[in-house]
Amino acid sequence: MSADTKIAELLTELHQLIKQTQEERSRSEHNLLNIQKTHERMQTENKTSPYYRTKLRGLYTTARADAEAECSILRHALDKIAEIKSLLEERRIAAKMAGVNSDNDPPRKTMRRGVLMTLLQQSAMTLPLWIGKPGDSPPPLCGAMPASSDYVAKQGDKVAARVKAVDGDEQWILAEVVSYSHSANKYEVDDIDEEGKERHTLSRRRIIPLPQWKANPETDPEALFSKDQLVLALYPQTTCFYRALIHTHPHRPQDDYSVLFEDTSYADGYSPPLNVAQRYVVACKENKKK
Repeated sequence: MSADTKIAELLTELHQLIKQTQEERSRSEHNLLNIQKTHERMQTENKTSPYYRTKLRGLYTTARADAEAECSILRHALDKIAEIKSLLEERRIAAKMAGVNSDNDPPRKTMRRGVLMTLLQQSAMTLPLWIGKPGDSPPPLCGAMPASSDYVAKQGDKVAARVKAVDGDEQWILAEVVSYSHSANKYEVDDIDEEGKERHTLSRRRIIPLPQWKANPETDPEALFSKDQLVLALYPQTTCFYRALIHTHPHRPQDDYSVLFEDTSYADGYSPPLNVAQRYVVACKENKKK
C-alpha cells in the first residue's frame, strides 16, 4: 500500500472519529442538562433530600462514563493524527534522499530566510501536547524530560548539534539527523539553515534531541524547566542555540518560555526576557555559568 493511499485511509478514519466525538458529546448533553436542572431545583427548595442525593449520584456516574467514552475516542483520533504526521515525515525524508522535493517542501537552495523561520514556528506550534492517563508520568522527551541513555534520534529528527563555526569557535545549531552509525557511535546531521548547506559528523555527546511533546503546565509541571535553570534556547529569528536562564515557564499548554540570554552587552550579563517555544528549549550540558 502506498503512503498516499494509507494517508487517505487514515484521514477517512479520523473523520469518522471526529463525527463519533460530536455524537458522543451531543448524547451526553442531555445528562449534563439534567444535572444543572437538579441543582437548580435543590436551590429553589433550599434542601438536599435523599432523593436528590441518589439522583445526582446516578447522573454524575453517567456523566463520568460519558466523559471517559469521549476521551477514549479523542485519544484514538490523536493516534491517527500521529500516524499521518509520521507518514508525511517519511515521505518528506524519502523525497529528500532521492533528490526530489515535494510541493510542501521547497528546494533547499531556494528557501528564503523568512520561509525557514515560518516553518520553524509552525513546527513549534504543531508539536503535540502530552496527554497522559491519570497516574501516568511524562515520558522522555516530553518538555524538559531528558532522553533515555540509550536513545538514538531517528532520521529526520531535529536536534541541537554542537559544531565548529567558520571562525573556529563552537556553537549549538539546529540540525536534522541524516543517519546514525552504531559502530562509530556518531551522527550525520544537516545544518537546518539553508545558508549553511553543511553536513556534520558528530559524536553522541554533541547531539541533544529536541522535545517530541509539549508538557502541560497544568497537569505535568515537573516536565518543565524551573525558574533560573540554565538551558540552551533557540535565539528568536535564528537557527542557533545559546545559553540562557529561565525567566518564567509556561503557565498554559500554548505558552512559551520566557528566557534571559547570556549577553555581555548588558550590565547584568543577560538580555531582556525573550519568548522561546518549548520545542526549542533543551537542557544545557555545560552546567556552570560563565
